[in-house]
Amino acid sequence: MRSAGILLPLFSLPSSYGIGTMGQAARDFIQFLQQSGQRYWQVLPIGPTGYGDSPYQLFSSFAGNPYFIDLDDLASERLLRPEEYQTLDCGSPHQVNYALLSQTRLPVLRIAVHRLLSAPPADYSQFLQDNAFWLEDYVLFMSLKGRHGGAPWYQWPSEERLRTGKHLTEEMDFWSGVQYLFFRQWHKLKQLANQSGVSIIGDLPIYVAHDSADVWAHPRQFQLDRNLNPIEVAGCPPDAFSKDGQLWGNPLFDWTAMKQDGYAWWLRRIAFQFQLFDMLRIDHFRGFDQYYAIPYGASTARNGRWRPGPGLAFFQAIQRELGPKPIIAEDLGLLTPSVRQLLQDTGYPGMKVLEFAFDNPGQENEYLPHRYERNCVVYTGTHDNETVLGWMATAPAPVAAHAKRYLRLNAREGYAWGMMRGAWSSVADLAIIPMQDLLSLGSEGRINTPSTVGNNWRWRLLPGQASAQLSRRLLRATRLYGRLPQPEPST
Repeated sequence: MRSAGILLPLFSLPSSYGIGTMGQAARDFIQFLQQSGQRYWQVLPIGPTGYGDSPYQLFSSFAGNPYFIDLDDLASERLLRPEEYQTLDCGSPHQVNYALLSQTRLPVLRIAVHRLLSAPPADYSQFLQDNAFWLEDYVLFMSLKGRHGGAPWYQWPSEERLRTGKHLTEEMDFWSGVQYLFFRQWHKLKQLANQSGVSIIGDLPIYVAHDSADVWAHPRQFQLDRNLNPIEVAGCPPDAFSKDGQLWGNPLFDWTAMKQDGYAWWLRRIAFQFQLFDMLRIDHFRGFDQYYAIPYGASTARNGRWRPGPGLAFFQAIQRELGPKPIIAEDLGLLTPSVRQLLQDTGYPGMKVLEFAFDNPGQENEYLPHRYERNCVVYTGTHDNETVLGWMATAPAPVAAHAKRYLRLNAREGYAWGMMRGAWSSVADLAIIPMQDLLSLGSEGRINTPSTVGNNWRWRLLPGQASAQLSRRLLRATRLYGRLPQPEPST
């Protein structure tokens, strides 16, 4: 069924408190999607971020980001008083200031959690019980991290690094309360979205951060030496975009050990994601076929080598244990025949990115819309790319000219809207448009520049930009290309 949606990270929503939250602006955005004929809202990972603020380097594969808890909603529940948070310096409404948030947000949440736990809600103990399989490790991890000034776990004293140290009960209670507040708000938001006919697409990084509760609590699932240091780490080899490749630094999975226990950790991870989202994009799909392994301590990704991943058996285990799941495979990059075969065997839709379609004028490119199959998801660009206008301004002249000829782009319609037209009019079952392209933003709207640190994951939507006029224009385009939500068949 043809459909459409918008990519907008949760952190990019407008709010008065420095970062997007699960509050009124999120509810307003759901209404915008509904009124615009959009069936999907795609977000980036919503977990707690560490160094570099990347949502792909999280302290936990399961926990929620405390910054996304809406303070006004806490006040409406009498867990906060207005004077306790409304005068905070939260920085500019144009960009997230993570350094400032790290100083101001947790003290406010401590007040709210103290009030919450002074008379715990009826469902609080059930929440602790249902989530004990990850929550107990996470809250101890965060408590110890606080004790050591935020240092990564592999720099802690040996008794705590090896999980034999003393527990910090009061601090653990705080982190448990934070997670309760996060998931209570998230599930209310998801319920509203679903009731409004909007499904939420989540995003699952293939790897986890070295400094995470996952690696600390489950070291045998990863390729670590006897001192719990990685043997090799993740990344990508050199290519046309990076002569040194990309050195991500994540520890690699021990796929042999994981296979022996039936991929139990992964099955818990994916099952949990489907409690939060209606559909799931799995990042770096290629890594399940072959993954790039770089010696630990290397300064670049030049000397890595490819190793075999778990292959189809992994996805068969998911289907066998969890049933069929709506998964999008992020199959971008240099694809080998074996990766293409794996995608075909799983039946998952892959991704098509229009900005990749015009690099070699005169040659057949698989990202050109006339090459698409229906079972795919088309994007103008992703969070790792320039906006359409930023791309048009920086692409080589022959590449930009090719795009203009192919899509009949013109200034009157607007290059961004012309590129979106190319996505909507394609045969792809699902078309996802980054919010920045709907707004015809240039490079100032870019979310992430890979292999850089310090100025990413900051872009924010401003109040009023998701306007009624924009909604009407989007609705007309969605209707024109047959992507409006279809009514449920009567029974």
